[in-house]
Amino acid sequence: MLFATAAVAGLFIAGASSANADQTTSSSNGQQVTVQSGDTLWSLAQKHNVSLSSLEQANNKTSDFMIYVGEQLQLPTNASDTSAQQQTTQAQPVQQETQAQSQPQQQTTQTADTSSTASTDTNSAKEWIANKESSGSYNASNGQYYGRYQLDKSYLNGDYSEANQERVANQYVTSRYGSWANAQSFWQQNGWY
Repeated sequence: MLFATAAVAGLFIAGASSANADQTTSSSNGQQVTVQSGDTLWSLAQKHNVSLSSLEQANNKTSDFMIYVGEQLQLPTNASDTSAQQQTTQAQPVQQETQAQSQPQQQTTQTADTSSTASTDTNSAKEWIANKESSGSYNASNGQYYGRYQLDKSYLNGDYSEANQERVANQYVTSRYGSWANAQSFWQQNGWY
């Protein structure tokens, strides 16, 4: 009986791990990747060592564009030249900070201004979601969902403090959507995030 249970558990674990396996394939136009649950353009760019802008350009998308599970995305053909692409891209604050380290002081000031704008956009999207989910209340409860961002109680691990709600919400949004702006866009299309 114990052996049979272990064998079934082994099959279950093997099946679960293969469901999340990387789905990269080759085509006549280069490599393609199949979008998996939780993927974002940003996470796929990081995973495949390509710049976000080159991935967007290869698929005619922008960073706020939604991607869907099972969708095939083309990986850029010049993936090895990501450092040059990152220096020419001005759209993402992370890339701007990298560029600012190698540019004169005047460039650093411009980067800080852009990062401040991105931070304002993030806070705006975050507040928008909080108001839609709980009217901004850290104590709001709806069945298994709790707090300002209506997170599943299991995510909070029994710690319902404001600080933990903020930390867990940021982790959830970053891993699932890449940014609060992307999460807001998804919410507007689906009525949830």
